[in-house]
Parts: sequence; structure tokens; C-alpha cells
Amino acid sequence: MNKSEFVAALALHGAMSKADAEKCYQVFRHTLETELLVAGKITLPGFCSVEIVDKPARKARNPATGQEIEVPAKK
Repeated sequence: MNKSEFVAALALHGAMSKADAEKCYQVFRHTLETELLVAGKITLPGFCSVEIVDKPARKARNPATGQEIEVPAKK
């Protein structure tokens, strides 16, 4: 399911227009992104748990060329 299919399903199950469902989706996403930066972890019981995880730098190999590359640290 992609974003537009999800918004359409949200509109159907929520008995609202697709425009209202899109606004609802955007508000949910924005809230999740901004509060995740503050809290570090968000748990919605019975639905999901989302947290920021530190990934250390590492060495990897390009599968096409076999060349070893350095992958930087990220969150």
C-alpha cells in the first residue's frame, strides 16, 4: 500500500473526504517527525513503536565493483 492508497482507505474508514484524510495524514506525519526528535522514542500501544537509533560508521562493499567503501555514521 502506498501513500495515496492509505489516504483513500483513511477517507473511506473515517467517513471523510480525501482532502480531509490527506490533512489528517500530514498532521500525523509532521507530529511524529517533530516529537520524535524531542522524545527519541514514541510508542503507540497496539499499533507501533518508533525510535531514533544511532548507526555507527562501517565498511561496506559495492556489489557491482567489489570496491570497499566507508559508510558514514547516521541516525
